[in-house]
Formats: sequence, structure tokens, C-alpha cells
Amino acid sequence: MATDSGSVERRIAAVLGVVLLAVSTLLTGCAPVGDGKPSVERMYVFDCGVNRTPDLSRWSPGVNVGRAWEFSDNCYLIRHARGLMLWDSGIADAVVAMPGGQTTPNGLINAQRSRTLLSQLAEAGFTPGDVTHLAFSHTHGDHVGNANYFTGSMLYMQQAEYDAAFGAEPAKFGFNPALYGKLRDNPVRKLTGDFDVFGDGSVVIISTPGHTPGHQSLLVRLPRTGAVVLSGDLVHYEDNWNEKRVPSMNFNRDVSSQSMDKVAALLKRENAQLWINHDKAQSDKVAKAPRFVE
Repeated sequence: MATDSGSVERRIAAVLGVVLLAVSTLLTGCAPVGDGKPSVERMYVFDCGVNRTPDLSRWSPGVNVGRAWEFSDNCYLIRHARGLMLWDSGIADAVVAMPGGQTTPNGLINAQRSRTLLSQLAEAGFTPGDVTHLAFSHTHGDHVGNANYFTGSMLYMQQAEYDAAFGAEPAKFGFNPALYGKLRDNPVRKLTGDFDVFGDGSVVIISTPGHTPGHQSLLVRLPRTGAVVLSGDLVHYEDNWNEKRVPSMNFNRDVSSQSMDKVAALLKRENAQLWINHDKAQSDKVAKAPRFVE
């Protein structure tokens, strides 16, 4: 039977295309997404409050004694081709209505916020019900203050953090279950290390314990900005990162240092930026919602 030469060429081209795609996938370690467009489309950065302290030395032992400081507090909404992911939820929205903010019993931290997370979500065109994926760097109050809004989301937590947060003694770790207790019934993925959220390498949870038992950071590959690592409380401001200082209140000093080394290697390998959540000087340079970062 005669065969059309054009048909044969098309078949050969198709086979070659499949082979090249398979080789590309093996080399990158990531499966292709959709029609080839960037799988992370954009990221919104929300102003989720500020924390003020009269003595920075708690975060830099032996240095900055008696120095007043202000920490930024951000939340991040990542729009991916496969869903919306919220990273951290900031200081509780209820603090907006508190004159003078909310001060911890030891007087070392005063938390304030001028706008609610809900209002900023709405301004960007979203509701809590739109959030399909949910993760927190850790379970301290300035990161899970609005967690209970997101009871319909898939929750990603390190097993060690989950056990501490939902175990018998959450206060031992500085956790307040009233802020996140409704998440107990969420679908949950309990992690024991790094995890690729969407399976394409674009949003990867990085296990960075030390500040808390199951602290984690987030690698996001943005289509224009490139790779960024959202620090959580791996480090609180640039000078501490440069000097590799470990705050006195961290759960484990040695493990904290190991996590910092791990992220330093990741930044070098990925040519990534470190976005330090609590570094106000750096945060002030980042576009805030309803604007977005691509």
C-alpha cells in the first residue's frame, strides 16, 4: 500500500516532539503545564500588619540591646493555573478595631494593622472561598491570625508543626488554637520535608525547622521576577540574615542554623531572591495588592 510522504514526515515530527518533551521533563524535574504558559501567573502581597518592639535584642542576642524596631508582616496570594494558594494570614483582622493595637503580656511586641485581610482580598477580587490551597510558614499568631477564614482549603503543614499546633500543649510552642482551631476539619497534607504543591516545580514548600518545630519557607517561581523564597520567620531582617544570628526564642538554635544554610544554598542554586517577611525596609519596596508581582 502506498504511503503519503507528507504523512510520514508528520508522524516522524510528532514522535520526535514526544521524545524531546520527555527529555525536557527529565532534565527539569517538572511536568509541563497546560499550553506552556507560566504555571504561576502572579502573586499578590497583602499588608497584614506591623509588629513593634522596644528591644530588638531578643531577635539578635547580644546586639541591638534596647533598640526599638518595627517589623512588617505580609501575606501572599499566589495565582496558579491550577488554583489559588494563600501563604500566611497575618495579624488577626480584629486588631484593626483596637486603639493602640494588641500588646503581648510580656510587653515585648505590640501588633497593629490598619486594614483587614478580608478587605484586601475583596479589593483584589477574591473571597476566602476562592482559596484552594493554604499554608503557613508556622503557627505563631502573626502568621495564622486569620486562619479560620479558610476552612474550605487544602492545608499543608509539616507533621511536626501539626502535632505541636493540634496536640495537647500548643501554648508550650507559643501557639494559640483559638486563631486556627477551625482548620482541624480541613483536608490536610501532613508533610515530612519539601513538597511541590502543584507538581510542576513552580511553588515548592521548603522545610526549614528551627524557629518552630515544623517551620517552612516557600519557593515561588514567578514568570517575570524569577525565583523568590518567602522566608516566614527563618530570618526576621537582613542584618540577621547576613550575620546568621538566631533569635533567642527559637525552638532549636542548631536546627535554625542548618535551615538558614539550606536556604542559602537554595538561593545560590536557583539564583533566587530572599523576601524577608518581617524586614520592613525590604517590604516597603514590594508592590502591595491590589497591584501584583509577576
